[in-house]
Amino acid sequence: MAQKRGKIAVDRELCKGCLLCVRACPVKVLEQDGAPNGSGSYPVRAASAEACIACGNCYEVCPDVCLTLYLIEGTEA
Repeated sequence: MAQKRGKIAVDRELCKGCLLCVRACPVKVLEQDGAPNGSGSYPVRAASAEACIACGNCYEVCPDVCLTLYLIEGTEA
């Protein structure tokens, strides 16, 4: 059975850098970006995108709905 894999996309301009998603990720896919967005906040970025297990924790805790999680085709749903 194939392990579930995902891909995370971050809308840098909507992210205010609260880092709730970073703490919620069990495999440490996300980290704070070193470059600010247009509003001066430091958003998150997918530092280890290949490690994403599509658990949805990041999506669930994001108060600004700036994350989109995709399930990679061919992996367990």
